[in-house]
Amino acid sequence: MGTVVDATPAVVAEEVTENMLGGKKVTVVFVLGGPGSGKGTQCANIVEHFGFTHLSAGDLLRAEIKSGSENGTMIENMIKEGKIVPSEVTIKLLQEAMIKNENDKFLIDGFPRNKENRAAFENVTKISPAFVLFFDCSEGEMERRLLGRNQGRVDDNIETIKKRFKTFVESSLPVIEHYNSRNKVKKIDAAKPIPEVFEDVKAIFAPYSPKHFQMDL
Repeated sequence: MGTVVDATPAVVAEEVTENMLGGKKVTVVFVLGGPGSGKGTQCANIVEHFGFTHLSAGDLLRAEIKSGSENGTMIENMIKEGKIVPSEVTIKLLQEAMIKNENDKFLIDGFPRNKENRAAFENVTKISPAFVLFFDCSEGEMERRLLGRNQGRVDDNIETIKKRFKTFVESSLPVIEHYNSRNKVKKIDAAKPIPEVFEDVKAIFAPYSPKHFQMDL
C-alpha cells in the first residue's frame, strides 16, 4: 500500500446519478483500522477542519441497542461475541443517517467490516467511496489503548478485544486489499502521537480544505 508521503491527493468521488438516498449526491470516505487504532479521534479532527459528517457504524449500532428494540438486542448479543452485525442492519442505519443529514460529505467509520458488507453497501446504496482511509497500527498498541480507555463498553475486555483483532484481520483486511487494488486506499501510520497522525491526515484531505481566501474577499 502507498504511504502518506507518496499518496496522491484525494479526488472528489464521481457523481452518482441514482442512489438510494433519494438521488442526493454524496462523497463518502470509508475509515478503517483495527479496534483502538484512533479512527474516532481523527474523524473528529476531520469533521472540525474539513466539514465532513462523521458516521460511526459502531455508534449507530450502539444507539440501536440503547433504544431497547428487538433489533438492538440481537445487535448487542453479536457484539459481545465479537461477531459482525448483518449488512442489511448496518446499511439501513447508515442510509437513514445520510438522508437525514443536510451535509453531502461523509466519513463512514468502521464499515464495511467484510467483503459482504462492502458488496452489499455498493449494491444497495449505489455509492462507491472516494477512497478508504486506513489507520495502520500494531495489535500490541491497539490493545494497550483499548484496555486503558475505560469507557465502560461491553467490548472493552481482553477476551472480546482478542476476538475483535481476529475478526479485523480475517474479515476487514480483505476489504482494504480490494480497494487498494483499485488505488483507493490512503494508509496512515496510526501508531504515532495523535498530532502527528493528524498532520498525515491533513495531507490527504487537503483537496477538501475550506477556501479561506474567499472569506477574506
